[in-house]
Amino acid sequence: MPRHNVKVAVVAGGAGFIGSHLCEYLLKKNYRVYAVDNLITGRRKNIESLLQHSDFTWIDHDIINPLLMNSPCDEIYNLASPASPVDFEKFPDFILKTAALGHLNLLNWARTHNSKILFASTSEIYGDPLIHPQVESYLGNVDCTGIRGCYDEGKRFGEALSMSYRRKYKLQTRIARIFNTYGPRMRPEDGRVIPNFFTQALAGKPLTVYGDGKQTRSLCYVTDLVEGLYRLMQSEIHLPINIGNPQEMTILEIAKAVSEACSVKLETESKPLPPSDPRLRRPDISKAKTLLKWSPQTSLSQGMILTCNYFKNLVP
Repeated sequence: MPRHNVKVAVVAGGAGFIGSHLCEYLLKKNYRVYAVDNLITGRRKNIESLLQHSDFTWIDHDIINPLLMNSPCDEIYNLASPASPVDFEKFPDFILKTAALGHLNLLNWARTHNSKILFASTSEIYGDPLIHPQVESYLGNVDCTGIRGCYDEGKRFGEALSMSYRRKYKLQTRIARIFNTYGPRMRPEDGRVIPNFFTQALAGKPLTVYGDGKQTRSLCYVTDLVEGLYRLMQSEIHLPINIGNPQEMTILEIAKAVSEACSVKLETESKPLPPSDPRLRRPDISKAKTLLKWSPQTSLSQGMILTCNYFKNLVP
């Protein structure tokens, strides 16, 4: 028998790293979930187990094109976009189109169905920050012509588009500025520090450290991040909110944590720092703590072990 009063959610980018975890989370909350993904960086195996769920549907679709789906929808989570440095060189035009045309299509779809819509923005909108930690009121220091410009400026445009639709059409928009996130289902070839370190450590290779390794990142475990996104969607907050872990670590400290999780000796190999690589990353999550009653709960050691186990299972 059909269930009544079931919330319906659309997750754009639903077969991706974060998106697949969000789909899983919403199904546990008894949502009817539609994952929209063209698999340019998402992977079918991320949602393989979910395909058996009666309340889950995968739609193979690129949001750059209008979404032709007529069923009512309560919530739209837009997580669609390639997001790693290797993608910035391979798909710069696609990334910009996804942030602009893709988000525009979803906003118009949200208007049609009177849906709430959350835009997954990024800490990269702060660029190479001149203030630390980064607060939501900081306007950023972004190189719009650099290799990261397609992603940074695309996300800044998506935020502006969300705010414009809220002002003009009274649409219920949400903006999450996501900081570095890690955990199972990351792509081994992702190019970011966590997949690089785990694949190298498990292959018995030195960990590649760019520059002096003193640049910092703040790592949030993926299930904590997803909880933050959900709480933001359920709130009435329309201004951007930082979602991330305020525990700041140097790249060398991350390398040590990965080595300990994998029980391998720490060996590193230095290479030149890539252009536009941010020196500092640490979110101020005061607003998330106060307004969403949210903060990360997974310890670094626990998250690293879970992530290591995932990458171990990928080794042939």
